Amino acid sequence: MRGGARLVGEVDVVGAKNSVLKLMAAALLAEGTSTLTNCPQILDVPLMADVLRSLGCEVVIADDTDGGNSLTVTITTPAELNHRADTPAMGKLRASVCVLGPLVGRCKRAVVALPGGDAIGSRPLDMHQSGLRQLGASSEIEHGCVVAEAQGLHGAQIWLDFPSVGATENILMAAVLADGTTVIDNAAREPEIVDLCTMLQQMGAKIDGAGTSTLTVHGVDALAPTDHSVIGDRIVGATWAFAAAMTRGDLTVRGVNPHNLDLVLEKLRTAGAEVTISGDTEFRVVQRDRPTAVDFVTLPYPGFATDLQPFAIALTSIADGTSMITENLFEARFRFIEEMQRLGADARTDGHHAVIRGIPKLSSAPVWASDIRAGVGLVLAGLCADGVTEVWDVFHIDRGYPRFVENMQRLGADVRRVS
Repeated sequence: MRGGARLVGEVDVVGAKNSVLKLMAAALLAEGTSTLTNCPQILDVPLMADVLRSLGCEVVIADDTDGGNSLTVTITTPAELNHRADTPAMGKLRASVCVLGPLVGRCKRAVVALPGGDAIGSRPLDMHQSGLRQLGASSEIEHGCVVAEAQGLHGAQIWLDFPSVGATENILMAAVLADGTTVIDNAAREPEIVDLCTMLQQMGAKIDGAGTSTLTVHGVDALAPTDHSVIGDRIVGATWAFAAAMTRGDLTVRGVNPHNLDLVLEKLRTAGAEVTISGDTEFRVVQRDRPTAVDFVTLPYPGFATDLQPFAIALTSIADGTSMITENLFEARFRFIEEMQRLGADARTDGHHAVIRGIPKLSSAPVWASDIRAGVGLVLAGLCADGVTEVWDVFHIDRGYPRFVENMQRLGADVRRVS
């Protein structure tokens, strides 16, 4: 990409990566055909489809009628599932571990290969396994797989040491078919958790407390397939908001609930952006001058999402003043700073903290994407650098952002993909 472009226009956001993969896994809980619409056109969707096919499902992925911006995924789940999820696709995406809960709930046994995904730091499965054990299953790590088995699942009072999204999802999907009532305390509160609860309720699950820190699940004997539209991707929506602020642009973002981004948009206001909210599906960000320095602290929802930390670093690297970024979730996220330093950023790290002294303009350089958000963060930084910046390993971006280059070009960025 060549720096200096001001991003202007309108951009549509489709379904959330952090939701669609879990919803695909939830389809395992009911025999029959479930249909998911508004699915993002990203690499992780066909990877997850491969995982489901290995379990015996028939999965059809088709373009929606909106010019290819979204997909419809149809999943037909058989009466008898294969309980072994150890296909090579498991090693390519972190979310593949979310089949663990549905398999234990439906088959009462599961062998699930340890997942892959972004290199952002340690993400152990201790809470997933502990929750399943409290529901009555055994769970061990054997030969690179999580192996779980139960004669039957029963309700339990489960306290999570940390509001882990993945652990909440796996325990929830196992508990919906358990005998009795399960209470998950200190549960994750993300909008994607609410989206999963909504689909499960449509399938016949009895769940109270979605969006709060306490989920109460009354087990049922069986679930039925359903049709569901995936919630808009708040992380992608926030990405475009940061893009507008960094390039002194003017972007209208549609398809995501701005109230799921209240803290993000307030931080951008602090940085000098004009933010206008229109209903529950649209917002506009206008940045007229150089951004002002602002501090960020990553926390579980409704705090500032760790996925957005690279954009916070990129923004503050060109802001007027000194900012502090505190990372409380994934220790390896700060490897992004090493690449930003190649672009001239004045950034220093100390444990969980980074101090960023903003400079007026970055300098172009070849840089490496270590994960989805780091890749996009480097592209946005490249738009604020002199000369031409090359970002390598952009397959990461394809895992989370549909038609990313095309959208950037349409909004005025001088960017192209090179084989």
